[in-house]
Amino acid sequence: MEPAKTRRTSHVWEHFDLISPNKVKCLLCSRELGYNNNTSSMLRHYRAIHEIKEGHGVGPAQGRPRPTRKQDLDEALVNLIVKDTQPFSVVEDVGFRAFVALLDPNYVIPTRQAIKAMVDAKYVLERNKAIAEMQKVAAVSLTSDMWMSFNMDAYLAVTCHFVDDNTRLNSVLLGVQQFPQTHTAENLARVKASLMEEWGITDKVTCLVTDGAANMISCGKQLKLRHAICIAHTLNLIVKKSLDMTPALCDIRAKARKLVGYFRSSTLAKEKLVSVQRQLGRPTLKLLQEVETRWNSTYHMLQRLVDLREPVGAALASLNTEITTLTSAEFTTISGCLSLLSGFNDATIELSEEKNVSGSKVVPLLKMLEQMLQEEMAKTAVAVAKEMGEHLLRQLRERLHTLQSMSIMSLATLLDPRFKLIGFFSPLKAAEATKRLVTECGALIRTPEAVQPQENPSTSQPEQETPGNHLWHKLDQTVKLSRKTKNATADATVEVQRYLAEPNIGHLEDPLNYWQTQKHVYPQSRVKGYFQRQEKLYQRKGIA
Repeated sequence: MEPAKTRRTSHVWEHFDLISPNKVKCLLCSRELGYNNNTSSMLRHYRAIHEIKEGHGVGPAQGRPRPTRKQDLDEALVNLIVKDTQPFSVVEDVGFRAFVALLDPNYVIPTRQAIKAMVDAKYVLERNKAIAEMQKVAAVSLTSDMWMSFNMDAYLAVTCHFVDDNTRLNSVLLGVQQFPQTHTAENLARVKASLMEEWGITDKVTCLVTDGAANMISCGKQLKLRHAICIAHTLNLIVKKSLDMTPALCDIRAKARKLVGYFRSSTLAKEKLVSVQRQLGRPTLKLLQEVETRWNSTYHMLQRLVDLREPVGAALASLNTEITTLTSAEFTTISGCLSLLSGFNDATIELSEEKNVSGSKVVPLLKMLEQMLQEEMAKTAVAVAKEMGEHLLRQLRERLHTLQSMSIMSLATLLDPRFKLIGFFSPLKAAEATKRLVTECGALIRTPEAVQPQENPSTSQPEQETPGNHLWHKLDQTVKLSRKTKNATADATVEVQRYLAEPNIGHLEDPLNYWQTQKHVYPQSRVKGYFQRQEKLYQRKGIA
């Protein structure tokens, strides 16, 4: 017999049917639950499984649905799992459940399956928002990388970058997926093309930024996309190659790796180093090991050894080991090399923390590195450091020459109000970039539909026909085209020179904010519009 009183007092019965005296059936998912003359288990099931899908609490609809406390807590739990990268099983952990129960005894924690469904729903919602946002922009750029997990599984990540309507840089992760197939350019291109189509940006991608691997470069060619090599990857190659080309420094690095390895693998040595640092009243620091794939790990290893020179020497003196510390001459060599490498370390950190425009910073950054390197080499008397510096200087200049010749980099530098002409290493390259910018702006001005509203045909003046026959028609058209071209070039030259004559903004300011405030300064915002179109080619969050 169905309990009429319970039906009248609990709306949860709208979603359940009593199929026996001690069992009920969910009308939404057909799951059967035990029944003991109360609706607790039914409420828990509905709230954990179905409430998130319906978007409102249990009860009769009264106008527009409003969030319940249960929904607010569920959303907070989903955000915790997503933002903190927690496993779904956290909702089953005894300690977590006890903590939540103490905070709110009435909150029914969703099951592992239910929280997974909530996270999936959150992903779909955020993904749809991101797709809608990207449909508003004219151009996007992509960055892509591959890596191996601890289990030796290959993964491919693709991120999209664009400038929104408020002139702010945005990034959206299009996908991170396992890549079991061979890492050929064809396979990479197929996966990336599929992602671009899935997100509706196939015709909007104007640049692909990757490392300098041959398959990545070939992938860009197959996709017919403009390709740019990550500047952080370039810096890594420059420094690693220079270090490897300095034999005396290679010997010191090998000795340093052995020394660090001893303190990191021996518990006794590790404890002794900590004890000595405490006795000397210093903060307890660990030695850092060099990593083959990152040049700055070499910098940090050597720098930490210099910082812990005294504690390491004291610890080794009291340990029964054949491992020896570095000599005074070797520490002098290390200090000289670190002075030359400090700027490269600063550049790597700055690019890794970059939140704004970074593509236009590439040429000026390398220029500053070249100048700093020359200054430091003039100061040092360490022969090994000078040798390493020569290798760094030669490779930097090679990279600068190449990058300044690329239109995408040269125009970006010129159009960044932080740098403009002073961002170039070569005045000749700056002049070439200015000429190229005038040409590009002139092309935009000659295309009225790209920068201004279409003229109303009813108000436009009809063209004057050539009297008589059409003998002079071809000449008249040539004159009109020539006049239009000359006017466009003149207008473009005026705009570009006006922009270049303005004072540069500070290097810590955001160039996108500058163009947002200056968009009404130039006629029809032609320069600003071109700047945005070019900058979108290589926007990147984090590392450029």
